[in-house]
Amino acid sequence: MSADSTAVDRANALLALHQPGNPVILPTVWDAWSARLATETGFAALTVGSHPVADSVGKPDNEGMSFDDLLARVAQITAAVDVPVSVDIESGYGLAPSRLIEGLLGAGGVGLNIEDSVHSEGKRLRSAGEHAELVGALRAAADSAGVHVVINARTDLFLRQDGDESDRVERAVARLKEAAAAGADVLYPVGRHDPETLRRLTAELPLPVNAIALPDQDDPASFGPLGVGRISFGPFFQAALGARAKEILARWN
Repeated sequence: MSADSTAVDRANALLALHQPGNPVILPTVWDAWSARLATETGFAALTVGSHPVADSVGKPDNEGMSFDDLLARVAQITAAVDVPVSVDIESGYGLAPSRLIEGLLGAGGVGLNIEDSVHSEGKRLRSAGEHAELVGALRAAADSAGVHVVINARTDLFLRQDGDESDRVERAVARLKEAAAAGADVLYPVGRHDPETLRRLTAELPLPVNAIALPDQDDPASFGPLGVGRISFGPFFQAALGARAKEILARWN
C-alpha cells in the first residue's frame, strides 16, 4: 500500500523545520480551537501535548487517557488545521510500535514524542538500550508505512532528578545518543535548564535538541544562540491561558 502523499509531504516539511540555532517553535496545543489559534497567528507546525489534552478531557496525564482517546482528539486537530502535527504519545501506552505508527498516521499526525518513563509499569525508567530499541522499532514501523515520521526521543532523567546530579548530563547525553543512533530525528532532555546546561546539551548531542519554554515569560530570541533546534511549551501555554481566564472570570465573581 502506498503512503498518503500528504503525510509524506507534511513529515518531510516538519523535519526540515528543525535547524539548530534557528529553532522551529511548535506551540503545544490540545484541541481544534487552540490549534487554530496557533496557525492563525502564523505558526507552521504544531505539537499536541499529552498533559494539556488530558486536562481538557478531565483525565490524568501519564497515560490516564487511552491511545484511542488521544487519537480522537488528534484527528479533530488535524482536520481543523493544514500544517504538520506532532503528537506526544507518552511512553507508548504499552502498545506495539506498529500500532502506534498506524494510529498516529491514521489520525493525521506525522511526528511523535516518545519518553523513557513507562507509566503502565509503575513509571519505571527504561534502560538506555531499551529506549533506543523502542525508537528503532518506531522508525522501522514508519519506514514500512512509507512516511518519515519525525521521532522526538525524550528522556525524563532531569524531570525525575534520576540518580546523582553530578553526572546527570553525561547520562542523558549517552542515553539520547543511543536513541539518535537508533533512528530518532530530535532529542528531548525534558526539563528547565540553565543556559550553560542547555548549551552543553546542544553541543554534545548529534541531532536537533528540543527545549521547553514558558511562552508568557521566556525570551523567544534566547534559545537560538544556545543551539536549540526546536521549542515547545509542554503544559505551560494552556496554564498561561488558564491564569488569564481566571483573571477575566474573577471580575464577574
